[in-house]
Amino acid sequence: MSSRAFKNPISESVPVRWTLIFIVLAFLALFVLTPLLIVFKEAFGKGWGEYVAALQEPDAVSAIRLTLLVAAIAVPANLLFGIAASWAIAKFEFRGKAFLITLIDLPFSVSPVISGLVYVLLFGANSFLGPFLKSYGVQVVFAVPGIVLATIFVTFPFVARELIPLMQDQGTGDEEAAISLGANGWQAFWYVTLPNIKWALLYGVLLCNARAMGEFGAVSVVSGHIRGLTNTMPLHVEILYNDYNVVGAFGVASLLALLALLTLVLRTILETRYGSELSAGQKH
Repeated sequence: MSSRAFKNPISESVPVRWTLIFIVLAFLALFVLTPLLIVFKEAFGKGWGEYVAALQEPDAVSAIRLTLLVAAIAVPANLLFGIAASWAIAKFEFRGKAFLITLIDLPFSVSPVISGLVYVLLFGANSFLGPFLKSYGVQVVFAVPGIVLATIFVTFPFVARELIPLMQDQGTGDEEAAISLGANGWQAFWYVTLPNIKWALLYGVLLCNARAMGEFGAVSVVSGHIRGLTNTMPLHVEILYNDYNVVGAFGVASLLALLALLTLVLRTILETRYGSELSAGQKH
């Protein structure tokens, strides 16, 4: 038989391949690289001094602190939830497991604005819980607790969805062996399970943190846009831009862009060095 009979059925000619590559690169340049370059160009448009001054402005400092605070609460909370949920789903059989997995995926299919509105309806002035909690000095909506709750809701799938497929693929053999040798449940988790999932766990935490710090929709609904109090970095960027403070808006936006780039670099490092350990966790 001629070599033509063994031709790869999905192979394409050189012009077609270069055309496809050009389309991909042009798309990335237009919709990813160009906006990113514009952010930094506008941020430094009036020099380094104006850039630093914009970041040192009291409302900007408050927004940065609030964003870090919310992420510092939401990420560990989702870390604990992700480990607990993935452990329960991967290691045990129980009724309602499929429904639990569906609930974990819920934030991926519900608009963040809708999730923020739900918290307003639950804890707002016209709800039952809102006035009840406020009578004890606890305000949820238009305060930090509401921002934290909304952020936790939109970010809680990230850790769990990285761990569940990986732990299901690993099975329970290692833990059963450890327990048969005299280890208790905590020792089996700490010395057997955790080392097996550590890189997928870190991967999920990176994604969760990036989303938590960049969340806009849900936080915008529950925050009240109170300057210096309930504005996170994304909300502060919107306010500055609406006030025609271009340097300030793009200055704060550049910090979010740097966070995205740092997350991308760390994600690439993890995928490059520990790709085999992460591959099972990415089979969603």
